[in-house]
Amino acid sequence: MANYYSDHPEIAFHLNHPLMKRIVELKERNYEDAKTYDYAPVDLGDAIENYKQILDITGDVAANIIAPNSESVDLEGPHLENGRMIYASKTFENLDATRKAGLWGVSMPRRYGGLNLPNAVFSMLSEVISAADAGFQNIWSLQSCIDTLYEFGSEEQRQKYIPRICEGEGMSMDLTEPDAGSDLQRVMLKATFDEKENCWRLNGVKRFITNGDSDIHLVLARSEEGTKDGRGLSMFIYDKRQGGVNVRHIEHKLGIHGSPTCELTYKNAKAELCGSTRLGLIKYVMALMNGARLGIAAQSVGVEQEAYNEGLAYAKERQQFGEAIINFPAVYDMLSRMKAKLDAGRSLLYETACYVDIYKCLEDIERDRKLTPEEKQELKKYQRLADAFTPLAKGMNSEYANQNAYDAISIHGGSGFIMEYKSQRLFRDARIFSIYEGTTQLQVVAAIRYITNGTMLNNIKEMASLTPDPSPKGEGSGYTPELEALRQRVIRLIPVYEEALANVKALENQDAQDFLARRLYDMTAELVMSLLILRDATKAPELFEKSANVYVRMTEEDVFGKSAYIKNFKVEDLDSFKN
Repeated sequence: MANYYSDHPEIAFHLNHPLMKRIVELKERNYEDAKTYDYAPVDLGDAIENYKQILDITGDVAANIIAPNSESVDLEGPHLENGRMIYASKTFENLDATRKAGLWGVSMPRRYGGLNLPNAVFSMLSEVISAADAGFQNIWSLQSCIDTLYEFGSEEQRQKYIPRICEGEGMSMDLTEPDAGSDLQRVMLKATFDEKENCWRLNGVKRFITNGDSDIHLVLARSEEGTKDGRGLSMFIYDKRQGGVNVRHIEHKLGIHGSPTCELTYKNAKAELCGSTRLGLIKYVMALMNGARLGIAAQSVGVEQEAYNEGLAYAKERQQFGEAIINFPAVYDMLSRMKAKLDAGRSLLYETACYVDIYKCLEDIERDRKLTPEEKQELKKYQRLADAFTPLAKGMNSEYANQNAYDAISIHGGSGFIMEYKSQRLFRDARIFSIYEGTTQLQVVAAIRYITNGTMLNNIKEMASLTPDPSPKGEGSGYTPELEALRQRVIRLIPVYEEALANVKALENQDAQDFLARRLYDMTAELVMSLLILRDATKAPELFEKSANVYVRMTEEDVFGKSAYIKNFKVEDLDSFKN
């Protein structure tokens, strides 16, 4: 029987991440929960086994329920009835299956009914579900909005809402408006305090809201009258049971048809303030968006995997000129690049998720006790790393998902353009990944200060100098001669990258630096991923050595090409590109 987790041992490999021991130690707080909950782990090995069991259950549900339903969901999609969004018929089956499997509220503490899973494991679940149906992954993964309520809401709000999510109720984050897309400072949905009812009232319109008719909404609204920027915005909790919000329209989209994208009208809707006023955008939405961006990275990796699977299977069976097309250099070059992007992108995803886990766990501990000086330093270190790596993980994986889906169609040839083949759906679904929760261009903006101030250069140099841990199979430590040769090739690229970085900064022109930023971003991410995939290959060469070889060659090709472009660029060249 198929299983979207166990069929891909590359996922389980990342449960052995070097930081996982520390993550579990922080997350489980000396395994105190084992005294109260019989399903809580008692040590590291027990925790990892728990994660594997949950992943195995998810892989089974994904392969045998969600994936078989995906075509029907794509064809039917959600629809509108009397101001309410109704999911596609098979989406209800998916929801029922994931609820019965206990796959809701999984990141929440056990005292609220959750499973207390780390972000890295949640990302693995997201990847697996996305491979089965990226549209359903959107609905399911929005449960992560509860993390923001947990972090910034009151204890009363936690006890009121978190158990509902753990039982399988859905969430949405209502940010975008018709005149406020990426520029959320322009949000104008109005929040006014009702003295008589001792509650807030919301009035206005939200647009492009994923899962917009959910049970519990986190809403960005303008609470400070007379303001026009982010300082006048606050975060609110809207409970669908209170009424006051209707679905005016469901968007007809290119892809992810199972994921309803709604336009909502708020008419005097009752709401609760989450946290403090004025911090909605500058603090709470930033936390919400970083979590969402990591979710899109996981969603992207799932589609990267499925696109590769589809391309590989077709190439093995399709005969042309008397032999299978997988034997043609043009095809196996394409497939090797797809697999290398997948493996490197997945490594970047879980590296980032582990950084997030450590600093989020320490923040959570800090709510209960004062951190030691060492813990404070650890928190700052991993928060900086998470902030620097998250836009790389989201941007690169969303682009790789698009590229792999495109290549899967190319391998299928004319058949890939036919609706009865899955490749076309993967291609349609992937297109949004590099747009929502911040376009790739915005990921560049988010990442570029860590690139130009030398933070990422220092990270790359540190990663290049590290000796990997001994192989879990007892095959010794360090790099094999083949992998060491690849590592030296990456090390030789670092001065090339450093020179390109210096050349961009020397231009001393903001427009020119913005123009070249995407090239620096790509080079940075590719060097990071080359070093990560090499590290992975030292521990599991049977899984990653081929991808390491291909990815390093791809990185050489790109770094040399982009550095030459930057070296020969002059500020006056900008005029050539303006229309």
